Amino acid sequence: MNGSRGLLQLWQIPPSSLLFRRCTFPRAVNLVPSKVMHPTLCFCQQLQTTAYEIVNGSYVPVKDTKQAPIVKDKEAMPAEAVGAFQKLPMVMPSVDILYSALRKAKRVPPTKGIANVAKRERNRGAKQLDALMKELAVPLRTYKENFPNRKGLHPYERSLVELTLGDGNYEEVLGKVDALRKKVVSVGKEHASLCAKSLTKREAEERLIEGMKKIEEIFNREGKAVDELLNIAKTLRAMPVVDLETPTLCLVGAPNVGKSSLVRLLSTGKPEVCNYPFTTRGILMGHITLSYQNFQVTDTPGLLRRHDEDRNNLEKLTLAVLSHLPTAVLYVHDLSGECGTSPSDQFIIYKEIKERFGDHLWLDVVSKCDLLSDSPVVFITEDSNADGFELAKYRRMGPDGALRVSVKTEAGIAELKSRVHELLTSQSAKIKGWKSNEENLEALR
Repeated sequence: MNGSRGLLQLWQIPPSSLLFRRCTFPRAVNLVPSKVMHPTLCFCQQLQTTAYEIVNGSYVPVKDTKQAPIVKDKEAMPAEAVGAFQKLPMVMPSVDILYSALRKAKRVPPTKGIANVAKRERNRGAKQLDALMKELAVPLRTYKENFPNRKGLHPYERSLVELTLGDGNYEEVLGKVDALRKKVVSVGKEHASLCAKSLTKREAEERLIEGMKKIEEIFNREGKAVDELLNIAKTLRAMPVVDLETPTLCLVGAPNVGKSSLVRLLSTGKPEVCNYPFTTRGILMGHITLSYQNFQVTDTPGLLRRHDEDRNNLEKLTLAVLSHLPTAVLYVHDLSGECGTSPSDQFIIYKEIKERFGDHLWLDVVSKCDLLSDSPVVFITEDSNADGFELAKYRRMGPDGALRVSVKTEAGIAELKSRVHELLTSQSAKIKGWKSNEENLEALR
């Protein structure tokens, strides 16, 4: 009975009190836990608690089934989305930044309650120099931090930066802006310290004027980097926005074959149309709405017959679109002899591009069919007798399955629109398949 009464008393005691008092139990009852627990005083920022359950009269820790949240490293995740150029910060001209900073700095008053004239002037000068330094350094630091690292851009946008601004020019200008910021901070701190150590009111005033003049000279001399960054921001912000999940039709071909005319006919895009090569000087975007579906159309600069290392930046823009964007290709051929590129050269260019980007959905179009005669066009520089059967067939009919159209007479335009709709619908299904595969791979990780 004594053992039973002791057990009953034990169950009536709160569990927490067992840790802080000594109890004497009869020897007949084995209620000693497997581990002896002593009160311990801990100092920590976070309190970690452990839950216990009673098993056969002993306290057993309960395993925590909750797992710590997995924190993803933002730097380890590549930025593969387009649209970085539209998020660029607004850059002020260097003159506006300087005048605004000078105006605000000169309004800074000394600290209230300083009776001594020399001390008050020292305080005012140091505060104004510090304010001028900050007013100039803060926007420069903002530009440096908010302009994206080129390595983190989507490959398409990275190509636009390189081909539009020149290789390394983007980083060079950002480096100049950051160097200007560091110089302004260094000179500002130096002259603010000198002003604070002045012995007289006159000396403090002279050092204030000297410091402001020095900072102003530096900014006037090296502030051109800010204006260069302003021009870069304008150029990049004007780049066409491409939605990677919207099917895109890319028109490709030699210069002056009629790509821009077809873009104007098929979409909302209004590219320049002139009768000379390289009319298209960049990537031009338009949109198509077919059967209540929205699609994108892009006009690209013409390609010439030459090696990649000899191509100009306009041609490289075309290759960048084909390399980095999920597009369907509408390849335009001109066999009329008006574009300035011979059919034999167009044939060689076509075979090269078709071989390199054959994984794209493809539609061939022969433009200006109203100008085609029964006999194929042969340029003076060409030797028709040396050509093979394949080229002779291309001169007369174009590639196998090519659609003949004429913007002038609208011949074949209705069928072209129907074929383009089918092509973009297939491209839409292809993009959805890619997206589904990516989601499945992400779920498996």
